[in-house]
Amino acid sequence: MISDIESIRKDFPILGHTVYNKPLIYFDNAATTQKPRQVVEKIEEGYYNVNANIHRGVHFLSQAATEAHENARKKVQQFLHAHSPGEIIFTRGTTEAINLVASSFSDACMQPGDEVIISGMEHHSNIVPWQIQAARKGIAIKVIPVGEKGELCMDRYKELFSEHTRLVSVTHISNVLGTVNPVREIIEIAHTHGVPVLIDGAQAVPHLKVDVEALGADFYVFSGHKVYGPTGIGVLYGKEEWLDKLPPYQGGGEMIATVTFEKTVFNELPFKFEAGTPDYIGSTALAEALRYVETIGVENIAAYENDLMQYATEKLTAIEGVRIFGQARHKSSVLSFLTGHIHHYDMGMLLDRFGIAVRTGHHCAQPLMKVLGIEGTVRASFSFYNTKEEIDTFINSVERVRTLL
Repeated sequence: MISDIESIRKDFPILGHTVYNKPLIYFDNAATTQKPRQVVEKIEEGYYNVNANIHRGVHFLSQAATEAHENARKKVQQFLHAHSPGEIIFTRGTTEAINLVASSFSDACMQPGDEVIISGMEHHSNIVPWQIQAARKGIAIKVIPVGEKGELCMDRYKELFSEHTRLVSVTHISNVLGTVNPVREIIEIAHTHGVPVLIDGAQAVPHLKVDVEALGADFYVFSGHKVYGPTGIGVLYGKEEWLDKLPPYQGGGEMIATVTFEKTVFNELPFKFEAGTPDYIGSTALAEALRYVETIGVENIAAYENDLMQYATEKLTAIEGVRIFGQARHKSSVLSFLTGHIHHYDMGMLLDRFGIAVRTGHHCAQPLMKVLGIEGTVRASFSFYNTKEEIDTFINSVERVRTLL
């Protein structure tokens, strides 16, 4: 458990800001997390001390930047417990990573009539890429239903497999419901059918210890900005056997071994999937963010955030007219709710006047909203730098808005 919360909060200067003359309470962590000064300083250090294009330069700065970038890859490998650095592909984020797999996997492994299984709680970034491939390749999309408590219907999942199933692609944690899906079981079931699995870990990596080898995941993706790192950098982990089979997603420099006007030979892993100049500043800052998380301890973070969520759930449930969406047995630090007939946008706007940042709307999960029979929710999402005192202020503010409206 985390004990010295005030010391941690000092690492995040933005938390000392005021909004409308109120202390900032930042409960929009599922959208993006704030950055500790160590990460920002790593970005500054990179640009001021080792800024040079990497891999092909023979001069000192290029060699130093290359070493920092590849050490960052090794850090991500260690953080996810991947088998080798070659299984770590740097992308711009979760969305690009899923698009990469959707495009390359469909090109290499799917024919018209083949099927991909996703779930009813997916973010648009794990729906739309498959719809693009459905229109392009004629593949079919099957959907795992979501039950009343916000849990996947696993019996129905087992029934979705057929001889045409080629891939399962599901989220580890729902960004709306906070549901922690049984991804190990999902993977095991798929593997009994000889089907690989892609896991969207955007909401999981900041909150849980992720071991891709223990999970058995064939592909696992996440974004740096959701785990206290910079924007514009993300990760695709892929088993080497699968990455070797897939064609490049983009063409250009870095992803080639040799080029003639007659033929191009692609580079080895991981560079085959990293066309162009990589974000070598972002990768090193992401590695610094992961080191920061490890310093606190992923298990400590999970325990502390779970305590915050249980506390907030109990307090929020006591408010008259509140409906919480997502009652799964295993949840992460997300609370989606509505209060009486108050529109989620109105609640969010008024909470903002109290200095409280929450997210409102459909959270890029419109199909799930349709299942829930609503247009959107208010979403409060917590981090290890949040406190129970902030939750008390939040609860009092929700009550004040309810009374007002």
